[in-house]
Amino acid sequence: MDRNEIKKLEGYLRRKFELENLTVKARPRKNDSAEVYIGEEFVGVLYRDDEDGELSWNFQMAILEMDLEE
Repeated sequence: MDRNEIKKLEGYLRRKFELENLTVKARPRKNDSAEVYIGEEFVGVLYRDDEDGELSWNFQMAILEMDLEE
């Protein structure tokens, strides 16, 4: 993902989740995905899907059982 695409996705997620401290960062050595953070905490990965001429992005976030106990 290029810088412009990451900024657009970051803006969309900030508005959608109402979180100004959400950031999207490029992944080292990967150009089909980016990392999502809330503050300094890594929360998931955005994957770019450009299949059959239709562009979309998938957000994957794992929630561990121990996270629910906080």
